[in-house]
Amino acid sequence: MKEILRLNDISHVYHGKTGETKAIESMTFGVIEGEFFGIVGPSGSGKTTLLSLLAGILKPSSGEIERNISPAEIGYMLQRDHLFEWRTIEDNVLIGLEIRKIKTKENVDYALSLLDKYALGEFRRKKPSELSGGMRQRVALIRTLALRPKLVLLDEPFSALDFQTRLTVAEDVRRIIREEGITAILVTHDISEAIALCDRIAVLSARPATVKKIFENTIEKGLSSIERREHRDFAALFREVWKELEFTDEKKK
Repeated sequence: MKEILRLNDISHVYHGKTGETKAIESMTFGVIEGEFFGIVGPSGSGKTTLLSLLAGILKPSSGEIERNISPAEIGYMLQRDHLFEWRTIEDNVLIGLEIRKIKTKENVDYALSLLDKYALGEFRRKKPSELSGGMRQRVALIRTLALRPKLVLLDEPFSALDFQTRLTVAEDVRRIIREEGITAILVTHDISEAIALCDRIAVLSARPATVKKIFENTIEKGLSSIERREHRDFAALFREVWKELEFTDEKKK
């Protein structure tokens, strides 16, 4: 299977007035094209730093990141939707095309077709405040997909939602990404969420972060995220991942 990117022994150090802080140390792993890859770790373990490195926003202090795609083919979805209230939903979705100066008829038609495909077309003239939190997050995803990325980085994109909405939107995002044939890397604190959405799950150590273990999710891919949560193997995998994280937290104390 082809890897869309690979980290080879990367480390990253922040330099400040009070000295150096090593965020990531000797990290190596690959992400397979088409998979939904999860990353979990304790607070402050460098998960967002890792996403910034993968996106090319930061450069590693040492080591190498091999990408089989260009930086323009990487999309980034943040914790908040960051929709502009003074723009309509349609205009929010098209903003990336405007920034990159690729607002062609073909690209606009594609973006609007995504709104229609995922039941948001009738809201294209609305303002963000007129939509629910879950709908806003779907708009944010479509804004990202309008740029035709091959890889989407998801930085805890459901954390601002209430639990019920979070379950629904997480399933929407997973379904849309699967249907569009895109590779995804999800950072989350929520073990259940990682198991429900992801094909493999990497557990990070405390800072400086290393990959402690990568778990294969053997629950069928064809199931929805809700069905995965109800699967007989779910609890056992949860315990395994939690055990790794619990040991990490103990080491921090």
